[in-house]
Amino acid sequence: MLEKLRERLQAHRPGRITLQLPEAAVLLPIVDRPEPTLLFTRRADHLNTHRGQVAFPGGKREVQDPDLLATALREAEEEIALARGQVELLGRLSDVISLHGLRVTPFVGLIPPDLPLVPDPGELDTIFEVPLRLFLEDRRNHTDVITVEGRPHYVPSYHVDGQVIWGLSAMMLVELLAEGFERPISLFRPPSGGRLCYYPARRLERP
Repeated sequence: MLEKLRERLQAHRPGRITLQLPEAAVLLPIVDRPEPTLLFTRRADHLNTHRGQVAFPGGKREVQDPDLLATALREAEEEIALARGQVELLGRLSDVISLHGLRVTPFVGLIPPDLPLVPDPGELDTIFEVPLRLFLEDRRNHTDVITVEGRPHYVPSYHVDGQVIWGLSAMMLVELLAEGFERPISLFRPPSGGRLCYYPARRLERP
């Protein structure tokens, strides 16, 4: 399964956003277990923004970062003590724009199991893993319908052991599933069933 994922992501041509926006990058770490898992973090409750939200390791690009992959690896090392030498890059996904006007570039990496990862208490409450099977079987709790700049996005929301995976992280997951695993899932068409939760229409924040 993971070898085919590597081949598909290497052949994938991710979309690039050319708007001049502040840059950020995240790492989607797949843990190489007999049953592969995807690693997530939960942002600390004491933070002023995005408190309690589930996300992938990542953050804003800094001046010393030579490229966005370096940003994703540096942030993962700072946030969860994941040494960059432990990450095997599998590929890159399309840029996405956060509602706060960041251009976010996702990278997919394979990491060994049972590394001594530690969440940075200044930023995170916990690190946890979810079996890839849950996403491959599309076991979503419901679908958030978020209209951005006039276009509806059908974003799955997954509830796993008290954690909620939704929003930007779920949007990245959809592309991973569609392009990396050839699953019939899309942000731009409604799912075949399940509950839809509609959000007010939004416009992107731009500097």
